[in-house]
Amino acid sequence: MSIRIAMWSGPRNISTAMMRSFEARGDCAVTDEPLYAAYLDRTGLGHPMREEIIASQSRDSCELASILRGPVPGGKALWYQKHMTLHMLKEFDHSWFSEVQHAFLIRKPLAVLASYVEKRTEVTLEDIGFVQQRELYETVAARCETAPPVIDADDILANPERALLVLCEALGIDFTPAMLRWPAGRRASDGVWAPAWYQSVERSTGFAPPKARNRTALTAHLQNLADQAQPHYEALWNLRLRF
Repeated sequence: MSIRIAMWSGPRNISTAMMRSFEARGDCAVTDEPLYAAYLDRTGLGHPMREEIIASQSRDSCELASILRGPVPGGKALWYQKHMTLHMLKEFDHSWFSEVQHAFLIRKPLAVLASYVEKRTEVTLEDIGFVQQRELYETVAARCETAPPVIDADDILANPERALLVLCEALGIDFTPAMLRWPAGRRASDGVWAPAWYQSVERSTGFAPPKARNRTALTAHLQNLADQAQPHYEALWNLRLRF
């Protein structure tokens, strides 16, 4: 029986590198942000490559729910679904939640914002997904006998092998060293938005330490967003896998 994993992250949070890692296993199908087009269509937001994204995916949340609980692509043993927390709008169909295993990937708000504004200069608290991530965690945890695992990006980057081993144990799957390396370049599994967002991960061949950033360069607006996001990050950080 195949295992479906819904990994919930905000943007600019090694989420695509994690998708690369699971795809490198060989026994795992991956899907890149399947709710993105539905989110843009419903909100009317102007993201880079908006029209291409909307044309590339279903915009019907009921149809998407059927897909996400449906047959695993390629008949693989695992299906890693990379999701952005902000894409899962409250009015979307949540019925598929009970048929996947959920996990949550978190990252410090200051690091997220410093990376986000390199790609999109206008940003709101809703754009970075911290409030939505905490709400989703609470929704999922309330429905599960065992709380879903939470893992911090810094812990993964500091010790990828140990972090992935612990995460796999929490998900009830075997770890394989193949998850630590992958070929550079674009993937057929990448979303159509890859040219706007994925330049760094396309050069990568594995997990690497985060770039040094000048945190003092953040504007007052960005610092205010980071301060608003911090309690939501800390609530999940206190629940993270420890090793």
